[in-house]
Amino acid sequence: QVQVVESGGGSVQAGVSLRLSCKISGMQFDIYAMGWFRQAPGKEREGVACISWTEKTTIYSPSVEGRFTISRDNAQNMLYLDMNSLKPEDTAMYYCVRDRVRHRGAAFERIKEGYWGQGTHVTVSS
Repeated sequence: QVQVVESGGGSVQAGVSLRLSCKISGMQFDIYAMGWFRQAPGKEREGVACISWTEKTTIYSPSVEGRFTISRDNAQNMLYLDMNSLKPEDTAMYYCVRDRVRHRGAAFERIKEGYWGQGTHVTVSS
């Protein structure tokens, strides 16, 4: 089975930390760029963070720069998003996406055309 499964979402208070996880199964992981996207009701989809297949390059949305960290564990086929100092405006459905073309760098516009998970919801209350 080909699966992209996010987990770790929930309801938290502003200022706390949360880790989102994404497990890839049924398809190769280590040679593909990966990304996290999010969408809040009534708002456009936004690229949050992405990472190249080599881990050499990471890109962050200005809204999360300095607060969120994207990382990957190729041995476990896992992608992570560590979120610190959460704000109410971080409330959204968060999606994990695997690039559809191997050996590419971090780029939201390319990764968004790849394989998407079902998402995990994060709610941040003030």
